[in-house]
Amino acid sequence: MSELPTNTSKDSSSTISRRKFGKISATAASAAFGFQFIPSAAWGNLTKPTLVAIGAGGKGNADTKGCVEAGFDLIGLVDVVDAKKLPAEAVDNRRLKSIVEVRERYPNAAFWTDYREMISEMKGKVDAVTVTPPDHHHFHASALAMQAGMHVYCQKPLTHGIWEARMLAKLAEETGAKTQMGNQAHAEDHMRRCVELIRAGVIGKVRDVHVWTNRPIWSQGFAAPPEKVKVPKWLDWKQWTGPAAHVDYNPVIAPFSWRGWWEYGTGALGDMACHIMDMPYWALMPGAPKNVRAEQSGATEISPPISSKIIWEFAPNEYTHDRGVRFNWYDGYLDAKFDRETWSLVKGSEEYNHPSAEILDDRPFDDYGCVIIGEKGKMFFHRHNENWVINPTTAVDGFTWPAQSIPRATKEENYDEWYDAVVGNIVKCQSNFTHAGPFTEMILLGVIAQRSPNEKLEWNAAEMEITGKPELKKYIQRKYSKGWKFGSDLGTV
Repeated sequence: MSELPTNTSKDSSSTISRRKFGKISATAASAAFGFQFIPSAAWGNLTKPTLVAIGAGGKGNADTKGCVEAGFDLIGLVDVVDAKKLPAEAVDNRRLKSIVEVRERYPNAAFWTDYREMISEMKGKVDAVTVTPPDHHHFHASALAMQAGMHVYCQKPLTHGIWEARMLAKLAEETGAKTQMGNQAHAEDHMRRCVELIRAGVIGKVRDVHVWTNRPIWSQGFAAPPEKVKVPKWLDWKQWTGPAAHVDYNPVIAPFSWRGWWEYGTGALGDMACHIMDMPYWALMPGAPKNVRAEQSGATEISPPISSKIIWEFAPNEYTHDRGVRFNWYDGYLDAKFDRETWSLVKGSEEYNHPSAEILDDRPFDDYGCVIIGEKGKMFFHRHNENWVINPTTAVDGFTWPAQSIPRATKEENYDEWYDAVVGNIVKCQSNFTHAGPFTEMILLGVIAQRSPNEKLEWNAAEMEITGKPELKKYIQRKYSKGWKFGSDLGTV
């Protein structure tokens, strides 16, 4: 291992940042990926794989800690916030405080503000990366890392757009990178057992899935950006906006409320569906949806809705009803309003969007959860509660309980499962990009439906287009800002 610098803060206007990337089409991507892959010198049977964390604050704090505890050797950090430049008063913000904690926990880790520079400098020296910046950076960080021979753990949603999810799944397959999406409960035993039970027919063929969340809990539904504020010296704002369109800095945008911006986040659906829709999607493996339709309230041109309901319809398969299966999504507080003065959502009551009492069998329910409805009964499931319920209980009379068919994760932790894949203890993670890519595509199709409400959008998965709606193509494959175009030379940084 080469000696590493202890602190190499880079400026985003470097040669790497100015590199002109040529465009690449979806059909050409596979061939381009194939010859660009450069294997890391350290790939193989590793005992202490080296790791760099891209995105250190917030969830990045948990990701770095989880990976180090699993067995990785963290040697570098990338974040647009340079914690060593933060004034004392800024650390009162708990999300900025988490970045300080990470820098203090790993004092010898090299530091960059631009992950493109890190990947360029550390190719062949880094075995794996975590990707935990806002949604609009997931694709570029993950794609560049895999092309440089690095394994990737990427937070949910896997990408900001459908085309990006398709390309990351393809790239993971082409390179052989060990990948994992950060929907943590995917590694828990009770989720894997419920997947096995549904596939074995414990509630019969499934016809409907209902999933809900009380989010958004951040500002959402605004019609114009906040007032411009001077960018602090400790923040690389140009790098933060990155491949997305520019917006003037204001602390109400970052480090948290970016989820409420179409340009940078994917709203409540993108934030939570990869978690709470995970089990039924995994159990049923329904493929690409036939169509999707959304009803929503409070959305604007730049911000997702305050509340919404979305329905996807899928063709039948071996686990679903003869008419196929419907996935139903509910989010948000029904009477909430966006208040510009406080830049927050103000709730008139505590009632949030959720399935009817009939669907819930009048059962009490939490802030989020799901109900899977089959021909013989219903399964009530919560990703963090091992006490799943079948109603009626007579549905299990005479049921033959299946043997375990899905491998269990070490310590029921997805960080440990990723570590096991990287060092060669297992072949793959269960939430690898080949699985997470199509799952993310389905969710992001719902995001597009939110932007075109009250219309049934027919989805052509093979062509990656919404039938008869060419104006929606810009949401499937977005345009990137200057210096961030995705092209055939992307892997040469």
